[in-house]
Amino acid sequence: MKKTEQLARKTSVRRARKINGPGRPEGASVVRDEILDAAEVIFSDKGYAGTALREIADQANVTQALISYYFGSKFGLFQAVFLRRSELVSRERLERLEALEQQKNPLVSDIVRTFLEPVLSLRDTFQGRAFLRLQARLHTEPSEISYSLRSEAYGGSTQRYVAVLRKALPKLSELDACWRVTFMIGTYLYAFSDTHRMEEMAPKGLYDVNDTDELIDQVTRFMVGGLEAA
Repeated sequence: MKKTEQLARKTSVRRARKINGPGRPEGASVVRDEILDAAEVIFSDKGYAGTALREIADQANVTQALISYYFGSKFGLFQAVFLRRSELVSRERLERLEALEQQKNPLVSDIVRTFLEPVLSLRDTFQGRAFLRLQARLHTEPSEISYSLRSEAYGGSTQRYVAVLRKALPKLSELDACWRVTFMIGTYLYAFSDTHRMEEMAPKGLYDVNDTDELIDQVTRFMVGGLEAA
C-alpha cells in the first residue's frame, strides 16, 4: 500500500477513536473495522503464516493487545476477516438462486450469473479486491485453516448450486456436477483476483481491466460451456 494511503488510514483511526480512561475505546466498531481492513490487506498479500500481528497493529495504529481483545488470536482475526465478506456473498447467492428458481426451467447461464454477480461489486474497491485475493489464497493455506472456514462460509450454498445445476442438467451425475462446480469456483477465483494475466496476454488496446460486463460475459460463457459439456 502507498505511504499516503497508510497515513490517511491511520489519521482516520485517530479521529474516530478517543480513549476515555482504561475502559473500552469510544468508536469501538470503527476501530474494529480498521483492524479488519488492515488485516484483510496484509493477509491477502502475505498469507496467514507470513503475517505478523505486529504488522497489522502498526497498520491499524492500535496495540496488539487491542487486537487480542477483539479477536482473541491470530486465527480468530483471520476467521473474522474472511467471514465478514464471504458470508454476505453466500447469503446473496442463495437469495438470487431462490428467486431464479421461481422461474420455469432457468437457463444455466442465469444460474452461473447468480453465482458470479454477488462478487462483482467487490472488484470496485481496494478492500474488496484485497478480499478476492485473500479468498483465492485461502486454497493454498494449510487444511486446518482453510477447510473449516471454506465450509462455514460456502458449504451450504455450494451444495445448493450442485443440486440446482443437476436439475437444470439432468444428464449430469452427482459426481460430475461436483467436479464442474469445483471448476466453476476455481475459474472465478482466478479471473476475479487481480492476477493481471489478461493485461500481459492481450494485445494493447483490446483489453479493458475495468470492463465488468466483458468480464462476467467471458467467464459465464466459459463456465456454461464446461457445465453443459457431454
